[in-house]
Formats: sequence, C-alpha cells, structure tokens
Amino acid sequence: MTTDQLSARDALIALRAEVGKAVVGNDAAVTGLIIALLCRGHVLVEGVPGVAKTLLVRALAAALDLETTRVQFTPDLMPGDVTGSTVYDAHSGEFTFRPGPVFTNLLLADEINRTPPKTQSALLEAMEERQVSADGTSRALPEVFAVIATQNPVEYEGTYPLPEAQLDRFLLKLTVPAPSREDEIGVLTRHASGFDPRDLAAAGLRPVAGAAQLAAARAAVAGVTAGPEVIGYVVDLCRATRELPSVRLGVSPRGATALLAASRAWAWLAGRGYATPDDVKALARPALRHRIGLRPEAELEGVTADGVLDRVLASVAVPR
Repeated sequence: MTTDQLSARDALIALRAEVGKAVVGNDAAVTGLIIALLCRGHVLVEGVPGVAKTLLVRALAAALDLETTRVQFTPDLMPGDVTGSTVYDAHSGEFTFRPGPVFTNLLLADEINRTPPKTQSALLEAMEERQVSADGTSRALPEVFAVIATQNPVEYEGTYPLPEAQLDRFLLKLTVPAPSREDEIGVLTRHASGFDPRDLAAAGLRPVAGAAQLAAARAAVAGVTAGPEVIGYVVDLCRATRELPSVRLGVSPRGATALLAASRAWAWLAGRGYATPDDVKALARPALRHRIGLRPEAELEGVTADGVLDRVLASVAVPR
C-alpha cells in the first residue's frame, strides 16, 4: 500500500473511536457502514426504535466530514419529494429543477418501509445509476453517495415491505440490537453528564477523515486480491442457499458479487492485500440475509434468514 493508502486506513479505523464519542456499543454497525462506503454500496439498518440508528448515521457523517440529509418516509411522501422536481420560477418565467434531498453524500431514509412502492422505487435509479433523471435530463449525484435506510422489525401495520428487487440493491443489511447492560449504563451516564445528541460538536466529535482519504481507501480496496478458492467458496455459499427446501428465493449472482466486494474491503481494513475464506464467513450474514426469501410455511415454523445462513456456513466446506 502507498503512504496515502496507509494513512487512509488509519483514518478509517479511527472512525470507530470517533463515532463512539456519540454512540455506545455499535462498533459492528460502524464497521459495516465503513465497508459499504469503501464498496460504493448502500445499507439497510434494522432495529427497534430508540437504539440510535439515526444518531449513528449523523455521527458517521460528522466524523467523515460529509454532508448528510434525513428524509422521514411517510405514506404521503411523493417521489419528487426525494429526488427533486421541476418548479416554475415566477421571476424568470422559466421552469427550473429544484434538487431533492437525494443530492447529498449520506441519505438517511428513515423508516423506508412506511412509504408506498412508488416512492420507494424513486430511489432505485439513484442507488444503481447514481443519477436522477427528470424532464429528460440526467443529473449526477455526488461521487461519495450512499443510501442508509432504516426500518422497524416489530411494527408492520401500515408498512410496505421492500420488494426483493430493491432489497437486492443494498450491499449490507445491518441489525442494531438493544444494548447490553454495561452499554446502556454508559448511555445513561453520558446523558446524565449533559450529552446532547443534537450537538455532536459539543460531545467532542470531530472529522478524522474525508473524501480524499475515502478515495485513497477505495483505490486500495480495488487492489485486494481474491484467489480462486475464495471465489469458489463465495459461489458455493450462494448456490447452497438456492437448494434448501425452506427457501423460495436464494441469493442471486448480484449477492455473490456483494459478498466478495465486502470481504475484500474487510480484508483491507484488517491490513491484508488478499481476502480469505474467514473474511467471507465474517461478512456472509450482513451481505446475504436480506437476499433470502423464505417459504411461508418455513416462516411459520420460526425459520429465519440468519438461521438459513448458519446452516449453509456449517454445511459448505471451507477451503484451506
């Protein structure tokens, strides 16, 4: 690695400690978000209300010196409210395009499953093509752009589950569990000492990396190698998900590509220029859990996507 790439790695590793000034006990989620940024991917974050999902994204943006915009997805939200729309300017007598909140670096799509499919699909072009088309004109999004969408796993009344085609566009699905007793004590202690989640600067959170370091890191990740045995292991894992009787929809080739990309980014963060089967195993659940569709009878029996992946990881031989 070059000096710039080594410096970028140190800066991204320091992100976890910096975000930790605002968010307690979510190192795994922070690492997942960093991996997604390294892979130019998007993230679906799932957790019950009150576990600091929004604060996590805001803290990450502040530590990376990136612009972030939050959109609360509701049943009456229209596609133009997200991507932007053409409006008439009475002063100039012309129609002009007014950019929507999607023109940012980190778009926090809060409770994305609360808005109808028409609005959900408005994000598809932005996520896949990194542009917005309106009135026959394509407008590019910033070089650093990621959608971080949240959803509540316990409250489904009045929601619109994301279709498989859109779920497949998310590189990772991260779960944010309730904190441990020690972490929860740490949260309350901070609040008792005057911590204000709306004022991250007062909490001492400062930018430790930026777009330049992120670009250098992406270039370094592109140079991480994956041997034939690692690629074969990724393919075998994904193919195994399609053969289980409890699964109606297994992992697609796009999912296999996502798992390989995330594994290479994880290897680079660990200081290696090559990916191993252990890297693949470490990223298999977040990269694949949202790409598995279970049969209704399996869901009634309590089968979960993570349970399916546990079974697959235990049954597929690991190359050595």
